[in-house]
Amino acid sequence: MFPLVCELADDGIDVAVACRVLNVSRSGYYEWRTGVKSVRAQQNELLAKVIEKIHSESRGTYGAPRVHAELVLGLGERVNRKRVARLMREARLQGLYRRRTRRCTRRDPAADPYPDLVDRDFTAAGPDRLWVTDITEHHTGEGKVYCAAVLDVFSRRIVGWSIDDNMRTELVTDALGMAILRRKPLDDGSTVLHSDHGSQFTSWAFGRRLVDAGDRPVDGFDR
Repeated sequence: MFPLVCELADDGIDVAVACRVLNVSRSGYYEWRTGVKSVRAQQNELLAKVIEKIHSESRGTYGAPRVHAELVLGLGERVNRKRVARLMREARLQGLYRRRTRRCTRRDPAADPYPDLVDRDFTAAGPDRLWVTDITEHHTGEGKVYCAAVLDVFSRRIVGWSIDDNMRTELVTDALGMAILRRKPLDDGSTVLHSDHGSQFTSWAFGRRLVDAGDRPVDGFDR
């Protein structure tokens, strides 16, 4: 476009008008003419390198909002979010965005759910007082895989997990089994496990595993 701007300028058309009509920057045009990069262009080059480093260290997961947050909050840079997004587009960098999909678990209408002892209060006074569990679906190059995880609410750590290519009950019982072996529920039976009403969590096998471990099962609601 810059050669065309140059031709229009030689024909007597104002450079600013030509740049506006052709949707190019006037500073970029003068850079092209003089071969000297503007201060802004030099700043963009340095900023782009920092953006690429942040994106690389996030293993390619950070999009423009998170990269911008890292620049502003983590490094103290004063930069506009739109500028970060533009530089990422020019460098062909993009983050990973989790798509909303249908729920992995489905309620069994014939199952008798346990009472909800948590009542949406996801706080705990100490470790292994309250565990929560769920199943997530992940897309891979070889198809879908499913991950069941058990999280200790107090420490916010995953204490048990299991991965498989299906959502059978064994997926959640294996995750629970790992949590029990690693953490050992409280002897007084006060450990509460919160899940949704999915058939995997209301199955006989899952309930039996909880009883054997001394955990108190508790059903929540998938919201």
